[in-house]
Amino acid sequence: MSYSTYLREGEHVGLRPFRLADGPEFTARVHESRHLHRPWLSPPATIEEYEPYAARLTEGGSRAGFLVCERGTGAIAGFVNVNNIVRGAFDCGALGYGAFAHAAGRGLFREALGLVVGYAFTPEDEGGLGLHRLEANIQPGNAASLALVRGAGFRLEGFSPDFLFVEGAWRDHERWAITAEMCGPTDADRAG
Repeated sequence: MSYSTYLREGEHVGLRPFRLADGPEFTARVHESRHLHRPWLSPPATIEEYEPYAARLTEGGSRAGFLVCERGTGAIAGFVNVNNIVRGAFDCGALGYGAFAHAAGRGLFREALGLVVGYAFTPEDEGGLGLHRLEANIQPGNAASLALVRGAGFRLEGFSPDFLFVEGAWRDHERWAITAEMCGPTDADRAG
């Protein structure tokens, strides 16, 4: 199945909003990917957990959620969420993401993260989030996630001991960030 409602498209993936109807596929992919996600993250594994999770991500305001879908089939390859969006002088959001096992190691998330960063830094009046900064807080042992943000141009800004409660324990995290200026001029900048 192919989708024409992608917010952003790359060569191999498209980004679209979460839908309640995606619950069965999403939770099945979570079950298939448990070995990949532990101890880094715990996405919703049941429909009862998925429905409020998806609803929060589609309400707007302080969060924006994106399903990463393979363009050829429409299959859900994972998700990228922009959480804790703070407006005003900060204009920042915190990334949370996860690839599903069938999509891991295929370069799909490198493309997807680039699409999310571009969308996040596109001004609101042009259909984006209009943010200035994105942060990614990553556990030091999560080599794949660290490589992903490093490859996307994020810079290491610090270390936060006991930062997030994940999988039953307070976990240390490295803080990585990227700003709109680090990505170069936008299409609007070049046109204006």
